[in-house]
Amino acid sequence: MIRGAAVACVFAVMATGCATRGSVRQVGDDVRAVQSDVRGVRSDVRTVQGEVGALRQSNEDLSRRLTEVTNANQSAQAKAEQTAPAIVALRADVERLSAKVQATDAAVREVKETLAVRAAAPPPRVEPPPAPEPAKPARVSSAEDAFTAGLRNFRNREYGQAVLDFLDVVTKHPRHELASTAQYLIGEAYYLQHDYRQALAEFQRTVEWPVPHPKTADALLRIGLCHSHLREPMEAQIAWRRVVRQFPEAPAAEEARTLLSSKKSTSPSARRR
Repeated sequence: MIRGAAVACVFAVMATGCATRGSVRQVGDDVRAVQSDVRGVRSDVRTVQGEVGALRQSNEDLSRRLTEVTNANQSAQAKAEQTAPAIVALRADVERLSAKVQATDAAVREVKETLAVRAAAPPPRVEPPPAPEPAKPARVSSAEDAFTAGLRNFRNREYGQAVLDFLDVVTKHPRHELASTAQYLIGEAYYLQHDYRQALAEFQRTVEWPVPHPKTADALLRIGLCHSHLREPMEAQIAWRRVVRQFPEAPAAEEARTLLSSKKSTSPSARRR
């Protein structure tokens, strides 16, 4: 189209009769220059078209990649939502274990401190028994005498001497009817001195006494209290349930029921409810 317009221009100049050969040559040169420019423009257009095609392809690749990333992100979010409850449960388990570890550490520290205090404290001074009068022959004390002496010292809070008197009954007169009560009072003496571990052992001997006796229920109740002081709640509840099961009518059973009820209401599971 541009070439036709240039030819038409040349003929128009010649038709006017005022054109010279130089002007016609000039017009031809201009036409050729325009044609060269047109070819350059066409080449640029093709280049631009190629770049546009490349940009379109790149845009399509980017769109496809964006779709893939979006799908992957949605999948990751779905997995995160699925694993969130498990993570919460694991965190709760970790917190419970941490609380148990802290409680255990505190109990260990308390035991260590108690042992250190006992090691530093001087042993209890036991007064030697009075020497027998030379004019009177020494006689072996009866079970009643030893028990009475132990009971007197127990009431006066002289627990060390009371234990020795009651041990005299238990070791020298094991078949006497007062021997089982003396054994129970040995455990009671240690319990009142806050020596719960030794008291636990003495109350256990009372429960295992070969002949049944009225102090068995009380000894079981005290065993549960010793375990409770030693931070052993499961063992304490086992002992109290045994009191309720084996001696339901005993006064110790009523106290055991009260203790079981109070421990349930203060347990971690009850507080969560």
